[in-house]
Amino acid sequence: MPTSIITTDDLRDFKMELLDDIKKLLTNQSKGKFKKYLKSSEVMDLLQVSPGTLQNLRINGTLPYTKVGGIIYYDAEEIQSIMTANRVQHGSNS
Repeated sequence: MPTSIITTDDLRDFKMELLDDIKKLLTNQSKGKFKKYLKSSEVMDLLQVSPGTLQNLRINGTLPYTKVGGIIYYDAEEIQSIMTANRVQHGSNS
């Protein structure tokens, strides 16, 4: 089995490729190329809440949802806007 030597130039090239890939992912996310609708399990993971808490958020109208064939979907953009609208800032002099 032949061995290969990794040089600092190789590491620098790898670093640049990795940074380019990360930039592409962030650009795609900002353009909305990720999932538009999320299932309940994905929302629970995203918000770090239990099934009961997610159900309460649905019941009290905090999180709008769509039910299709017994599966509940949430609009990812609506979740983001709700999180932004409910942001609490302490210590601001406004």
